[in-house]
Amino acid sequence: MAEASSPSAPARTPLGLAWRKLRRHSLSLYGGIILALLYLAMLFADVLAPYHYAEGAKDKAYFWPTIVHWRTPEGRWTRPYIYNGYRLLDENFEEHYVEGKPENAALIAARLRIAPEQVDTRAYPLRFGVRRGEPRPIFFGLAISRWRLFGIETEDDRRWRPPVAADTAAAKQEAPAVTADPRAGQRNPPMFYLLGSDHLGRDIFSRLLYGSRVSLTIGIVAVLISFSIGMLLGGISGYFSGTTDVVIQRLCEMMMMVPGFYLLLALRSSFDAAKMSSTQIYFAVVIILSFIGWAGMARTVRGMVLGVSRGEYTLAARALGASNLRVILRHVLPSTLSYAIVTATLAIPSGMLGESGLSFLGLGIQDPEASWGNMLQQTMNIVNIRYYPWLLAPGFLIFVAVVAFQFLGDGLRDAFDPRTIVQAAKKKE
Repeated sequence: MAEASSPSAPARTPLGLAWRKLRRHSLSLYGGIILALLYLAMLFADVLAPYHYAEGAKDKAYFWPTIVHWRTPEGRWTRPYIYNGYRLLDENFEEHYVEGKPENAALIAARLRIAPEQVDTRAYPLRFGVRRGEPRPIFFGLAISRWRLFGIETEDDRRWRPPVAADTAAAKQEAPAVTADPRAGQRNPPMFYLLGSDHLGRDIFSRLLYGSRVSLTIGIVAVLISFSIGMLLGGISGYFSGTTDVVIQRLCEMMMMVPGFYLLLALRSSFDAAKMSSTQIYFAVVIILSFIGWAGMARTVRGMVLGVSRGEYTLAARALGASNLRVILRHVLPSTLSYAIVTATLAIPSGMLGESGLSFLGLGIQDPEASWGNMLQQTMNIVNIRYYPWLLAPGFLIFVAVVAFQFLGDGLRDAFDPRTIVQAAKKKE
């Protein structure tokens, strides 16, 4: 009697085979991990950032990254702490940044022409879970809190109390003015600059976190809109053919003839930035990026649909009475989904670079709102790059994000290739 054959291994789905191939693509996995970290930082920017994106100190313009000390003046190890910093001008009018250590008090007082006891020589310990400033919305406005992941607390932060509303007009006149931010108006307040400050004394690290919400989402939103339009028009063009195909393809060719970046500038300049809020500018940029990006996708999908629409399963669906729209959405377009996923991953960096270019030229997100593009405006002066290299941090993050998307898209292209999936399935058998 013949021996019972061993049970065969369970068949893998195309998605399972694609994931198996993607795991072997190390660069794609690294790119995905980097993007996951960037998007997590974007989601929790309110608590990760030590300061608000618009908060700064005018006395600390272009301040160097703060030096963190781990030893006491006697040489003993201790918790990390910082000193307040001062920007001084020497006899040659050159800038020098000096820490407010006790031994530097006389020098700082002489240069600023103040009494030595007015120099802030206190050590400010770095802590996790600090409460500072006024309450601000966190998690996209779902809550309001003063809590920050790390930073320093001053006496003003610890003494802060919410303002009490006066009940009568007389009480309002007698009540002292309450400042929303305890640091407002304070001369040279202590600040912790992890990556230095900009021309208004604002923390570069905090603005990078808040700016990621614009730079990392605008490409995704623009691609979702443009690819939805491109896939739908391309599917209709390839499915119906004839006059419909000719009209849609001529429209695509007209859109592709115009240089994209110049069309971007022309459309953006038609909006009045002075009368628009930052949110309106954001959506305007998204719409513009979507408007110029759908034509190429429509032509490619049209070519794929020409072959798919003549398949047996589409003929069977029409024979069973399915409407043309149902056949396109249910049977035709899903056949192009793997290509759309890969192409969308590779197109997201184009949206990021488009927004960065507009903001860099002053036509995108406006100051004080932060985006990686408008943060690079200070680098237009080559002198700033020479003396304040930390201003290039947004450009570095743009480079990292674009390369990570390219690595992830390259891995997805190989993983979702139908020919390689079929070959992998045959090898498994």
